[in-house]
Amino acid sequence: MSGGFSFGSFEKICEEVSLIVCPLLGTGGGGIEPTCYSRNVEIGNTLIFQPATSFIHIVALIMVTIMVFHIRSKYTAVGRKEIVLFFYLYAAIEILAAFLDSGIIPTSSPVYEYFAAAHTALICATFWCLLLNGFVGFQFAEDGTPASLWTLRISSFIVFGITFFVAIATFKNIGPFSPEKGTGIWILLFIFDGVCAVVYIVSQFILVLRTLEDRWPIGDIAFGTAFFAAGLVLTYGFSVKICDFAEHYIDGLFFGNLLFLLSVMMVYKYWDSITKEDLEFSVGSKLAQWDVKDPLLAQQDDYSSNKGGYNY
Repeated sequence: MSGGFSFGSFEKICEEVSLIVCPLLGTGGGGIEPTCYSRNVEIGNTLIFQPATSFIHIVALIMVTIMVFHIRSKYTAVGRKEIVLFFYLYAAIEILAAFLDSGIIPTSSPVYEYFAAAHTALICATFWCLLLNGFVGFQFAEDGTPASLWTLRISSFIVFGITFFVAIATFKNIGPFSPEKGTGIWILLFIFDGVCAVVYIVSQFILVLRTLEDRWPIGDIAFGTAFFAAGLVLTYGFSVKICDFAEHYIDGLFFGNLLFLLSVMMVYKYWDSITKEDLEFSVGSKLAQWDVKDPLLAQQDDYSSNKGGYNY
C-alpha cells in the first residue's frame, strides 16, 4: 500500500482514493487530492468525473430495482418489509454517489457539503439497517409488525441524523469537529460500519448453523463477505496501482463499487435462500384449483399446508 490507515485521519486514505468527503477535508480548505484518479470525459459540453464508477452506480440502481421487485413479490416471506428498507437505503446511496462522483454536483457548489453529509449518513444508516435485519430471523420481535418496522425505521433515522450532524459539523469546523482530521466521520465510517458488518455476518452464521437444516446459505454469506472484503482492499489499498496500470481510465473506486454491489446482491441471495412464502395465503400465487369429481376422493383430506417462514 502506498499509504495506510492512521486512526482518525483521512490524509493517507484520500491520497490513495478520491472519496466523496475528501474535497471537504484537510488543511487550508482545499481538500485532499488523490495521487492518481480516473480521467474525466466530456459529454455534451458537460465534464463527467469518474465515468466508469458512475456507470457502476447506474448498474447498481438497475439491480436494486430488480431485487426489490422480487422481494416485494414474496408477499408472506419472513422479514420482507424489513429487508426491503435496506435496499431502499442502498439505492439512495447510489443515487447520491452518482451525482457526487460524476461532478454533476461540483465540489465548488455550496450544496456539495450537504449532499456529501447526507451520503455519509446514508452509508451508516444502511449498515445499521443491515445489522438489525440480521436479528429478524431470531424473532425477538415478530417481523412485519409495527414494533419491528418502526424500531428499524426510527433507529435508522437516528443513526442518519447523528452522522449527518457530525459530517456537517466537521465540514464547517463547528465546535470540537475539524476538517483537518475528520475523526468523527472516520470513526463512524470505519469503526461503526465495520462493527455492524461483522455482527451481521456472525449472527447469520449462527442463525444458519443453529436453526436451519440447509447449509447452502453459508456459501452466500461467505461469498458476500469475500466480495465486501475484496472491495475494501482494492479501494483503500490498491487504488493508485490500479489507476497507474489502467493509465487513469479506472481506479480502485470502480472495482470497489462493483464488489460492494456484488456483496449487496449476495445479501439478497442469502435472504431469498432462507425464506419462503406461504403459498396458501400469497396473493400472487398461481396454485391450480382442482374440482374433485369423485365423492370418495372428496372425503379424503390429503391437502398439506405450506407455512411461510425460514426453510428448515
